Amino acid sequence: MADRSRASWVAAAAVVLLAGYAILAPIVHPIDESITDFAAGGQGPGAQHWFGTDDSGRDLLTLVAKGMRVSLVIALATAVISTLVGLVVGITAGATGGWWDRISMRVADAMTAVPSLLLSLLIVSLFRGSLIAIVVSLVLTHWTATARVVRAEVLSVRKAEYVEVARLHGLTATRIARVHFLPVAAGQARIAGVLLIAHAVWHESTLSFLGVGLPPHQASLGTLLADSGQALLLGHWWQLVFPAGAIVAVTLALATLARSLAVPRKETIA
Repeated sequence: MADRSRASWVAAAAVVLLAGYAILAPIVHPIDESITDFAAGGQGPGAQHWFGTDDSGRDLLTLVAKGMRVSLVIALATAVISTLVGLVVGITAGATGGWWDRISMRVADAMTAVPSLLLSLLIVSLFRGSLIAIVVSLVLTHWTATARVVRAEVLSVRKAEYVEVARLHGLTATRIARVHFLPVAAGQARIAGVLLIAHAVWHESTLSFLGVGLPPHQASLGTLLADSGQALLLGHWWQLVFPAGAIVAVTLALATLARSLAVPRKETIA
């Protein structure tokens, strides 16, 4: 348990540091993305520009921070909405069973059968550059995993003795779900939500990298990676390494945090 607590604190500190960098760096060192300085373009990492500059002469340290901030906002919105949808669907499906359980799980099967990236590409292509369209496309492809996990947790306790006693005492289905099912499912939903943030960062970055997500002038980790392709031909490796490193750092920190939040099954029952 001590190792789990230590890992949790380290992961949480890493997430806070990354979020602080994304929020504070553009404030401490603001840049106008519309202004170019080609004389300063393509500079490698150094004392003046820790992450170097892009081909337009803009400071990459600030650009990566702005891109991470946009990507994290999209990912956080996606994770919160997807987790709430999955929590509601999973609890109601597991608690009620019957036709609603069958329909909701068949819908989840159908959504899972369609490649998530393909569906997101289709939706976002219709509304290019729209943040709302990106979030909606990610929510549609990410709620199913949470719903299945939550439903499984609810099914594991639906026939428990204390739930049957609650029914005999006249508790409504809504109150039983709130008092008995929600606490059981909340832990798994919380872990799924943290993992969804990391997954959504990758998903949004992929959409922007392919040119159908955010517009090229909007800083995000995906658009920065897309811009790095031509820079690599000139040997400007830092334009790829630092945006890609930001994605990897966010993913590792959130995955470690989610793993440290997980509680073994026997501890949960106890």
